[in-house]
Amino acid sequence: MKLARVEKNNDIFYAAVRGGRVFRLRGGPFDPPCETGESDALDRVRLLPPVQPPNILCVGLNYRSHAAESGHQEPDHPVLFLKATTSLCGPGDPIVLPAAAPGEVDYEAELAVVIGRTARDVSEEDALQYVLGYTCANDVSARDCQLRLDTQWARGKSFDTFCPLGPVIETEIDPSALPIRARLNGQTMQSGCTSDMIFPVPKLVSYCSRQMTLLPGTVLLTGTPDGVGFARRPPVFLRPGDLIEVEIDGIGVLQNKVQ
Repeated sequence: MKLARVEKNNDIFYAAVRGGRVFRLRGGPFDPPCETGESDALDRVRLLPPVQPPNILCVGLNYRSHAAESGHQEPDHPVLFLKATTSLCGPGDPIVLPAAAPGEVDYEAELAVVIGRTARDVSEEDALQYVLGYTCANDVSARDCQLRLDTQWARGKSFDTFCPLGPVIETEIDPSALPIRARLNGQTMQSGCTSDMIFPVPKLVSYCSRQMTLLPGTVLLTGTPDGVGFARRPPVFLRPGDLIEVEIDGIGVLQNKVQ
């Protein structure tokens, strides 16, 4: 099932998405899905970020191809960092280049895991039972802040609008071998597969749950394949007017303009 968080006439609700329509659900994303019988054409409603996360956890250097292009050895355990929840934005929302650091803003296409129930100290074998589903994410990053100006990643990863998420949560998909792409103004910049992850989704969920309690709605960004802007020669950074798209097979396309 594809779940969306929808706004229509200032009314916000969850809906199932199929056949170009949204079908309103009773309750929230963690309740058993029950349609009310109300529906609308998809193009007549606004899709919001598909979840309001209590935390946004992220994993760095989790694709072999990206670790190589970044000049790093493959890590022996997941490299965790956080994005501020205020960095969240939805499909179609603008990515705003921050006045404090507008010059080296980069894209990162990522598979995002949405936690469905409280997880603490779960095993890898049981980890997927705690997952609601998966969506597309863009781990937007101010590289000058991240790599040169600061000694940690929080600011460079957490400017407002630096975590586009959407368009839907797919609840019935195998995350182990999903093609993932980023396109900038129609040109493919990243083209990878989640099978290239150093630490696959069950390992990540289990590992994170052993460090901290994962509350329902927690979003876990799982890393990005090679092709990011700062690793290119010459580097490619986002500029006003750009259109950046993240596509994951079986989930959909997340589109955001840059301003």
